[in-house]
Amino acid sequence: MWLPPGIEPDIEEMMRIIDENANEQTPDLLSVLEQMSGFHPSKACWYLPLIGVDPAMQGRGFGALLMRHAATRCDAEGTVAYLESSNPRNVSLYLRHGFEVMGTIQVGSSPVVTPMIRHPQ
Repeated sequence: MWLPPGIEPDIEEMMRIIDENANEQTPDLLSVLEQMSGFHPSKACWYLPLIGVDPAMQGRGFGALLMRHAATRCDAEGTVAYLESSNPRNVSLYLRHGFEVMGTIQVGSSPVVTPMIRHPQ
């Protein structure tokens, strides 16, 4: 689910959902979200908040096809792409498609989140 330049996630709705479902991990989650916002590019970009392939269909190249399609469009538009990987196994996929690791985020017992950026090629 790519969000085009100028379209951002609904932070208010996300915070409402977090508040309604708050538990002992909420402070860590809020810290992770705050750190993620520090990596997000300040200029307009294509943003990938999530990507997924049905587990029964994984390993068949569908994720690579989705990434190649988006990368081609970003290159044609001369636009930056940005994502945060919450699955370390996916980082190599993103690297193969021109993304660069910007850092890592890990708070408390949270999984490692890897912010990544791709400049047009």
